[in-house]
Amino acid sequence: MRRIKLKVAYDGTNYAGWQIQKNALTIEEILNKTISKLTEEDIAIIGASRTDSGVHALGNICVFDTNSKIAAEKFSFALNTKLPEDIVIVSSEEVDVTWHPRYQHNIIKSYEYRIFNGKFPNPLRNRYTTFVSFNLDVEKMKEAAKYIIGEHDFKSFCNIRTNAKTTVRTVTELSIEKEENEIVLRISGNGFLYNMVRIIAGTLIRVGRGFYEPEQVKEIIESRRRNAAGVTVPPNGLTLLKIEYPN
Repeated sequence: MRRIKLKVAYDGTNYAGWQIQKNALTIEEILNKTISKLTEEDIAIIGASRTDSGVHALGNICVFDTNSKIAAEKFSFALNTKLPEDIVIVSSEEVDVTWHPRYQHNIIKSYEYRIFNGKFPNPLRNRYTTFVSFNLDVEKMKEAAKYIIGEHDFKSFCNIRTNAKTTVRTVTELSIEKEENEIVLRISGNGFLYNMVRIIAGTLIRVGRGFYEPEQVKEIIESRRRNAAGVTVPPNGLTLLKIEYPN
């Protein structure tokens, strides 16, 4: 038995997230069926990050076990001929049979959230950005972001339906840049709670609009109350950029 690791990119628009669901099409279901057809085995992949409905990825990770003789690096080429065009295997390699994509030490996940900030939306960017017509003060958003970096209890930035054992997480980086009409939030950390990145983005948008002062973000974190933070912004602006594992 061999274990194959895949890096997967996808446009999440047409899918109900990563994880298999009874009555909706998901990334996991497509991958299971496609790999099973290729190897002629009953394949059940194990994913690193269960992205939500409508969320995109450039570097999600999954593994599967197989007795196939196909060379590990050839799986990406073989699968890409069978997958729909909105799902692509970026790379494939063999790993130890005990290697698990979620249970490694010192994992760093990086996400990007894109806001299209203009008078009118751009129809060519609707799938990958969230439209905000109000002027946003990027400098205030940058100032507010400083309070989010570090180890905190992020209960205020978590969907109340979470099953997480602890809401303490470490954000290692959070940058905000303006690229023409797009404001780009890039955030990295050791893990993220359910909807955490989208709630952080929603809170920073409220700072940009002037509803919160930057220093109020510290108070929001300390309150540990979900209703103190901003709204959960739509999923289409969110992309899982990469998952980094220690050597």
